[in-house]
Amino acid sequence: MLPGAVRQLRDLLNTYLEPEQVATVLRAYEVGAEAHQGQKRRSGEDYIMHPVAVARILAGMRMDHQTITAAILHDTVEDTAIEQADLEREFGSEVAYLVDGVTKLDKMKFRTRREADAESFRKLLLAMSRDLRVIFIKLADRLHNMRTIDAMSTDARRRISSETLDIYGPIAERLGMNALKEELEDLGFANLYPNRHRVISRRVAKVGGNRQEVIDSITSDLKKRLSEAGIPARVEGRTKTPYSIYTKMRDKSLPYKEVSDLFAFRIITHSEPHCYQALGVCHSLYRPKPGSFKDYIALPKPNGYQSLHTVLHSSFHVPVEIQIRTEEMDLVAEKGAASHWLYKATPDRSTAVRAREWLLKLVDTQYRSPDANEFLDTAKSELFPDEIFVFTPRGKIIDLKADATALDFAYAIHTDVGNQAIGARIDKQRLPLSTKLENGQTVEILTQAGTEPQPEWLEFVVTSKARTAIRSHLKNLEQADSVAIGDRLLDQALARRGYSMEKVSQRRLERYLSKLGLERLEDLLIRIARGEVLAKVAAHKLLPLTQRHRAEEDIATSLSIGGEEGSAVHYANCCHPIPGDPVMGYLSPGKGLMIHRQRCPNVIGLRKNHADRCIDVTWEPLIKGQFSVLLKLVTVNGPGVLASVSATLGQVGANIERVEQKDSTRETATLSFVLSVSGRDQLARVMRRLKRNPNVMRVSREMA
Repeated sequence: MLPGAVRQLRDLLNTYLEPEQVATVLRAYEVGAEAHQGQKRRSGEDYIMHPVAVARILAGMRMDHQTITAAILHDTVEDTAIEQADLEREFGSEVAYLVDGVTKLDKMKFRTRREADAESFRKLLLAMSRDLRVIFIKLADRLHNMRTIDAMSTDARRRISSETLDIYGPIAERLGMNALKEELEDLGFANLYPNRHRVISRRVAKVGGNRQEVIDSITSDLKKRLSEAGIPARVEGRTKTPYSIYTKMRDKSLPYKEVSDLFAFRIITHSEPHCYQALGVCHSLYRPKPGSFKDYIALPKPNGYQSLHTVLHSSFHVPVEIQIRTEEMDLVAEKGAASHWLYKATPDRSTAVRAREWLLKLVDTQYRSPDANEFLDTAKSELFPDEIFVFTPRGKIIDLKADATALDFAYAIHTDVGNQAIGARIDKQRLPLSTKLENGQTVEILTQAGTEPQPEWLEFVVTSKARTAIRSHLKNLEQADSVAIGDRLLDQALARRGYSMEKVSQRRLERYLSKLGLERLEDLLIRIARGEVLAKVAAHKLLPLTQRHRAEEDIATSLSIGGEEGSAVHYANCCHPIPGDPVMGYLSPGKGLMIHRQRCPNVIGLRKNHADRCIDVTWEPLIKGQFSVLLKLVTVNGPGVLASVSATLGQVGANIERVEQKDSTRETATLSFVLSVSGRDQLARVMRRLKRNPNVMRVSREMA
């Protein structure tokens, strides 16, 4: 005889599935029950009842029989002797694929739990991008786990709840599944922050003496006015959830008493024109709050959500939020991407299409983020659904995250456009790439061939596509720069021993690389540039045995630099060397070649304790690039002095990187400037011009 929960599942499935499909689900239960025989949950319940409960959640969403079957079997491959091939043979490739999509990677070995979670999440997103039903099963699985989380330890409850709020709640929201999202958020909030949840719930309940009165009265007023206007509609009212109140308090730094829009109403009409007519009725009934209107019908959210939003000042002296939409829009708002499977006759299938497009964009970033942890952080940052909508010059709508910049827009158009961007025209006004965009703006990106991403771009982009593309390009540049430096150092070390790379046999090179655990010569050159392998040691190992006697000599290594070495060469912040300064180089393990002024106080210790890592460095005749220099100015202490000094610096083309006031008296102020200059010649011009400024009493170049 079937357990009660299974009979309830069967009866629910009989309301919308064919008899043979229900029989397949019941067969899956028999296979799952046998496979999980003897396994118990922490609550003491037979384990099989968990997948049955997950299947019931999905049946309530009227999912197809393959999804229900996969839900019952979703833990068999991970936790029992059943294998993927067994499922494919018994239930078909579609069910087997869905089960594989939600199977964790616990059987693989990872360095940390976070890495395991990141890899599992990466796999989940890849599976989701091919079949959204994978995430429906995973969300239902997480929902039942949250409903029964009381049996877990305190630490486990906090970890699982944090993950639910960080990942699964936002995924549900991004897919437009609001009903499921709200339950996940409420359970996650209650278990992660039980005291905060309890306090806010109590305060909401206190309002509640007249809460129902407020809801009933406003609902009645809205229904009456809509009826008088001849607009067919139903009206629903409710209070905001504790978690939505908490996030508003947190994000806007508001005390509870200032979070006043605790009431939300929904008007569901028959057609799109009725929505706009209903909006007019609402605005004539209560005064609208300025700036609160949002039209998600004309500009739907990326997850397909459509509705009109407005906030009104009610007769109860509390703001109320009104959402207005059609029946179809309401279905999408509550079930989101699942509505595609829920009502296959629904004419608007765009929700599932939009969801898949979003997932494919997100998954695309994983190919540029080989590090699982970096991908997890990137994906999580992309889940939160605050968007803005801007236009290309041809009128195409581009949706971006809130606070996105013109550079984020450039990368949204194409990676090559972002990489070569030099500026933007926003509503026909020339503005920098770091400019934050606002809803409705028209953006044109200005590009220039040969332009490359800069490290400082990472400080103001917010989208995962932009951040990943910039990091990928910089990483490739860094490797290319390091290979070039390592090649020069190794060539010099071999040349001083009367040898060259052309004379090194392939067999000797491969043997040395193998000993170091490296695959390619480029890997060795990168390690040399980063100071992890000394060039003279590598050269010694690559020489034939008959010539190694020369390698015992202490031969100095030298290098010339011209400012084009990129991230392979670093200029020490302790002394700020610039072209023209007598300098030396230090191969810092893991960091690469650090350039110091020979007068730097740190040089004595480096030469004494790490002589084998110190190299002679000279400047090439032609120098390119800008270099940081530190100046100390003693000035008159008075209004307008800083502006005067800044103007002087601008006249000689010196860019101010940083300025701070060190100390001051009634008469004088000491200012510290970090400037960008091309070399000592420009620095001399800067200092001469500063000395002519009547507000400047003394100028000196400083060490840090």
